[in-house]
Amino acid sequence: MIVTINGAAHEVADGITVAQAVRTLTTATTGVAVALNDEVVTRGAWETTELRERDRVEVLTAVQGG
Repeated sequence: MIVTINGAAHEVADGITVAQAVRTLTTATTGVAVALNDEVVTRGAWETTELRERDRVEVLTAVQGG
């Protein structure tokens, strides 16, 4: 199925979770936030929230600096 992650189309397996999608983009374990179709997904729900065809995912990582 096709989902959009950070503005780019990705072909992913059916049943992929938010957690799995995040792991494909970053190795960061802290400072990461996810929005699914413009709604924040709490970290506790990442493992159980499955993506669906044409979902829009934004993965944001905190960056230090000035």
